[in-house]
Amino acid sequence: MRNAEPILEIFTRVLAPCRHVLEIASGSGYHAAFFAERLAHLTWQPSDPDPASRESIAAYVSESKLGNLRAPLALDVTSPWPAVEADAVVCINMIHISPWEATLALFAGAKQLRPATILTYGPYAIAGDFLAESNTAFDQSLKQRNPAWGIRDVNDVARVAAENGFALAETIRMPANNLTLIFSPADKAAGPLPRN
Repeated sequence: MRNAEPILEIFTRVLAPCRHVLEIASGSGYHAAFFAERLAHLTWQPSDPDPASRESIAAYVSESKLGNLRAPLALDVTSPWPAVEADAVVCINMIHISPWEATLALFAGAKQLRPATILTYGPYAIAGDFLAESNTAFDQSLKQRNPAWGIRDVNDVARVAAENGFALAETIRMPANNLTLIFSPADKAAGPLPRN
């Protein structure tokens, strides 16, 4: 939850021209309610493959009474996506706690929606550098829990994005050694713009 305010600062800038956001792997729904309340110009569509998570999201939707926060969709990135309007796709803390196939499916699914931007947040490595000893330890603990999990390298994620028509436009360092990656359609992106 401590990451919500720093992420909001980025969303306020990057999502200003957008109107419809699809959030992938919304988890409890906390972030969906937090951002929908503060970014009232956006229709926020949460989703999650897990029924218990969708129940939690639905509780946030009901409690918040926000007109721009939709009921959660049952969406597993590795299965066919439901029809949804979205000019932005947001994915927070999924890529490292899912198999690599989920990252491939994330960008393949987004390609069908043709959004103006994709934003992902979480721990990443850059050219093999985990950026902090805590991230190295976290990567090891993830792989102990599930060998298919692990902190991904920005270069690998950017390559998958490029294969689906998106270019890494910004890499933004966040608190607690996390990164926000911003992808734009390749024909509109100026190229990687590292930000500290």
